[in-house]
Parts: sequence; structure tokens; C-alpha cells
Amino acid sequence: MGPLYARGLVLGSVTVWRTERTEPFDKQDADLLTEITSRAALSVDNARRYVREHRAAVALQQRLLPRATTETPAADTAGLYLPAGGGAEISGDWFDVIPLPSLRTAFVVGDVVGHGLHATATMGRLRTAVQTLADLELDPTELLTHLDDLVTRLAAEASPEHRDTVGATCLYATYDPITGRCLLASAGHPPPVLVQPDGTAQVVGELSPGPPLGVGGMPFETTALDLAPGSVLALYTDGLIQHVHHDPVAGLARLTDRLTTSCRPGRPLEETGRAVIAPATDSPPHDDITLLLARTRALPPEATAEWDFAADPAVVTDARKAVADQLAVWELDDLAFTTELVVSELVTNAIRYAEGPVGVRLIRDEALICEVTDTSNTQPRPRRARWSDEGGRGLFLVAQFTTRWGSRYGQAGKTIWAEQSLAS
Repeated sequence: MGPLYARGLVLGSVTVWRTERTEPFDKQDADLLTEITSRAALSVDNARRYVREHRAAVALQQRLLPRATTETPAADTAGLYLPAGGGAEISGDWFDVIPLPSLRTAFVVGDVVGHGLHATATMGRLRTAVQTLADLELDPTELLTHLDDLVTRLAAEASPEHRDTVGATCLYATYDPITGRCLLASAGHPPPVLVQPDGTAQVVGELSPGPPLGVGGMPFETTALDLAPGSVLALYTDGLIQHVHHDPVAGLARLTDRLTTSCRPGRPLEETGRAVIAPATDSPPHDDITLLLARTRALPPEATAEWDFAADPAVVTDARKAVADQLAVWELDDLAFTTELVVSELVTNAIRYAEGPVGVRLIRDEALICEVTDTSNTQPRPRRARWSDEGGRGLFLVAQFTTRWGSRYGQAGKTIWAEQSLAS
């Protein structure tokens, strides 16, 4: 009998016996058994450690991912994640759906270089960074540029043996249900597939692939698409198109065909996603597989109202009246006072500190959103006014009378938005 002893642990024992010869074992036999048990013990311990690490990485990965299905005013989404199997370590795939102000939504899919817990930890850091940058309402190109800088810093902080393995690919998209416009930018990620409402599917070939995150010094490019309501945008990682024969071109063609046959109006997206990745479940995949499906929605035209005013202090009264009249049409007279106050403060600030016309827009959905757009790029900042100050309390009042507020920048100025709940 010989113990299975490895790394200070007794993992079991090996018992041998003879069935045809009765003489006792000699020293040579004992030495051979010792050699066999030492090698077997290392193999068993390595397998035990791999299973433990693999389970921990899968559990961590799944806890870091968002809910599988979401419903927002912009889109219905379903995300599916299938970890690598068959002895392969899981990698750092992730997906995310991030609600943005003014009913917009961001869709994210990424793939971290490497495998195991290190890749999973890096994925968690990148997902958190994307959520933080998305809250700043950056356009896709600017967001990926900041994310590229972060990956470069992570690589510089890594140990020399791991420095060359820190990197990722990412696809970031935002969708506006009011305009139907989708903005996408890619950092070395496979292009999405767009399924039209009539069921036809095609690869978004006009999307520039861009460099992977961590390369540094190379620009990203934003692509704009106009999506009809009911369109389905499929974002995925390379494991979905390379699990057979490792041919991404043929795999992308197969994915497009499966989306054409599986994606039908009225069919739940989660069911569609399971049908799409079903061929990959016939055998354990060699790489993680992630698929995010988003079916777009559109806000009806009667749910928005917008006006343009000249940069003249006299138009503040006109803006207040226009807003009050629209709220009466929507039967939201109980919000008239606070909304008129918000519009008055924001339009006054726009006229005082910016040049050119001032735009006002109201959006009604689960909340009432008021937007004021001007030509200035100055960041609005609330300040603490002293008791003797005659001004400086505008943004403070906006913050007090609304659920939340913020600003975002466009090509020709900024938009300040404020949101009030309609739950009551």
C-alpha cells in the first residue's frame, strides 16, 4: 500500500496485490510503487486544483454579469453566456446593458485576453469602467479611447511575465428610441449582426473594427445606423463564430443564417438566443461564448415635444407657457409648477452664458424628462450661494425639484436634462 501524498496533503492511497505469484514484494517493487503514487498524487492534486479554480472562475464570472433579460424604453434584451469546457479555462467574456438618460440605452460586449481568474478579474475591472464612463454620457469613440488608456495602465502595472497578455476587445453601442439612431464603435471586436423586422439578417460591415484595447495611439471610429422598431441587434464574442473549425468567416455566415431562421417577431429573445447557440452546446466549447440580443423600440411622436427659442431673455416666458400648455395636453398639470421652474432656470442660464438659439424638449414615458440645449461647452456646476447672493441657486433648485439631472455634450454644444418621476 502506498499513500497518495502531494504538496503536504494525503489525497488517498494505492493498494496493489498479486493474483498469480505469492512471493512478497521486494524493495524494487516498493520503489516502483512509490514512483507511481508520487506521480499519480501530483496528477490528482493538479486536477483537483483545476476543478476548484475553474468553478471559482465560473462563479465569479457569472456573478459579475448582469441579469440575463432586461426591458427598457429603448429595447428588450437577452444575454447568454456559455463558459468554456472540455478542459479549457474560461476567459474574460462579458456583456452589459446600461440605461442612459433621456431613455437611451447602451449595449456592450467584450472579450479579455487570456484565461482563468486573472482574465475574470480584468473583465470585472473593465465592466465597471465602462459603466462609469457610460454614466458620463461619452460618445462611443471617446468611451473606447478612455477604456484603451485604462487597459494600457493595467498592462503597465502587471508583472513582466503577464504584461503582454493584458488586453481586450470591446464593442460599445448606444441606441436612442426617439430618433431611432444607433451609434457603434469597435475596439478589435467582431462586427454585430442586424436582423431587420422582416427577418433578413446582415453583418454590419460598415463598422470600422478599430484596434484592440491596450494597443494605444490609434483612433476609434463611430458608425451611425438608423434602426427600425423591432430590429434585433446581435452582439457576440469570437467563441460563437470560431467553435467549429476555427474559421471566423464561415462561423459568421453560420451565425447570420441561424439568426435569420431563429429570430422571429414575437418570439422571446432568450428563446431565440438559446436556439442560436444550440449547435455550440453539442460538445464543450474551447472558448467562452457570449451573445447579446437587443430588440429595438421606438417612442411614439406624441410622447415628445420640442421648441427652439432665440437667445433673448424675453423668451423665458414663452418657454414656460409652451411647456405648461404641453403638460396640459398630457394631463400632467400637477407637474406644471416644478417643470416651469426647471425650464425657467435652465433657459435663463443658457441665454446668459451661451450664444445662439436655445432648444427645449419634453419627453414623456416612465418619467417626464426636460432637456435644454445650447451652444456652450461649459460644464454646468451647482455652487453654494451665500445668503446675500442674488443668483447662483438655479442648479440647486433644479436638483431639489427633480429626481436627477445631468448634462451631455454634442458636436455643437451641450444638453442639460432633468427628470421627474411619474410613478404617482
